[in-house]
Amino acid sequence: MKRLAILAVSVAFNGAALADDGPGFTRFTLDVAHHDTPVEGAVWYPADAGGERLEVGENAVFVGVPARKDAVLSEGRYPVVLLSHGLGGRVRTLAWLAAGLAERGAIVIGVNHPNSTTLDLDLRQAVDHWTRARDLQAALDYLLEEPRWLESVDQSRIMAAGFSFGGWTALSMGGVTGHQAGFAAYCEEFVHQDSVCRDLARADVDLRVLDVDRWNASYRDGRVAAVAAIDPWLHPGLQASNVTDLVDNILLIGLGSASERNLTRVFGVPDSNPSILMSGVSKEIIVPARHFTALLTCKPSGAAILKEEGDDPVCDDPQGTDRGAVHRRIVSLIAGQLGLDD
Repeated sequence: MKRLAILAVSVAFNGAALADDGPGFTRFTLDVAHHDTPVEGAVWYPADAGGERLEVGENAVFVGVPARKDAVLSEGRYPVVLLSHGLGGRVRTLAWLAAGLAERGAIVIGVNHPNSTTLDLDLRQAVDHWTRARDLQAALDYLLEEPRWLESVDQSRIMAAGFSFGGWTALSMGGVTGHQAGFAAYCEEFVHQDSVCRDLARADVDLRVLDVDRWNASYRDGRVAAVAAIDPWLHPGLQASNVTDLVDNILLIGLGSASERNLTRVFGVPDSNPSILMSGVSKEIIVPARHFTALLTCKPSGAAILKEEGDDPVCDDPQGTDRGAVHRRIVSLIAGQLGLDD
């Protein structure tokens, strides 16, 4: 998803509001000290009647997700989910998850991480993973400072959630620290087998000379009480010392068989012991599926468009995969983690 301009996920407007057609949706922009450019984001939330109907994420490749722009926030107190997208993605590629959780009774806020999105991808800056945690911290600060949101936030139920590199962001906010030397060693050994390591090498990103202090520091946010990481990636080589200060409520979701999913590799190089983090952590493996099954549902022509453009095969799921069913399963798992009713 890093080369094709058409994958800059759009918002399509469809005229008059429908009172029961999707959760509320609104956009925001934040100025932050750790980026030279503003951080753009969106909020999905339980909503009453009103708002302008739109399809979040609709384009030539993906089917959009219904929502209602600027609908009235329903009265109540809701858990918050801080949502982080993968490398080269955008928050709207996870609109199915955001909308699904909002419809179950959560406020979901996500951002487009600068230097790490479809049309703004700088691999050298993208690997500075701590800036992503700071992006979500700024988004949470925004929620807790705006009267519109503050009165509706249940501050005892704040979750960090993410997919792929966003899964690492969520785990980082939940207390997992980085191991720069381990990541560099992994990519040096598996540069020909791992597409991310290969892309980093082609971009002349030398993982051995990154800022070790920042890479290995803790970015745990004490306000975050739970973590949900969907096929997390971009931080292999972790050791037991990297998981000594974790929140108590962590859910790891792996997509695909052991040979396909990232979860096996996250906590060490392939064939190493992946159980460093596993004690007391909930795990769910979903098959058939693969890494990109976590993106929006594709249109019938989506795979052909991507192939023609030479982009990643994000629409190619294993035989027998029902992407919509996988999405619903993930929404149900995370909703249960948050204590939301069916």
